[in-house]
Amino acid sequence: QVQLVESGGGLVQPGGSLRLSCAASGIIFSVYTMGWYRQEPGKQRELVARITRVSTITYADSVKGRFTISRDNAKNTVSLQMDSLKPEDTAVYYCNAESLPPWPSKSYWGQGTPVTVSS
Repeated sequence: QVQLVESGGGLVQPGGSLRLSCAASGIIFSVYTMGWYRQEPGKQRELVARITRVSTITYADSVKGRFTISRDNAKNTVSLQMDSLKPEDTAVYYCNAESLPPWPSKSYWGQGTPVTVSS
């Protein structure tokens, strides 16, 4: 019943922009920390950005100044605005939802949306 559905991925040229969105259902969205992760073939999944229930934001050093994470609790969505994209940003991007203490610990993943940055 819990679903995280990503959208917005695709092919973009270096220097271009994309906006990813994640729609959540089946969870009390407002109490979850939401995050975007990415994974390339043969590499570990890495955190790109996260935003807590009180809107504390963390970015990976590699995307600071280029990516912006935001959430809309009224729509149960989290977005990732990606600007100045580089070929090394190419990956499958995953949406994650985690509840933290004092809430019961839970973690959920979307199925991912691919992003390709290439000329």
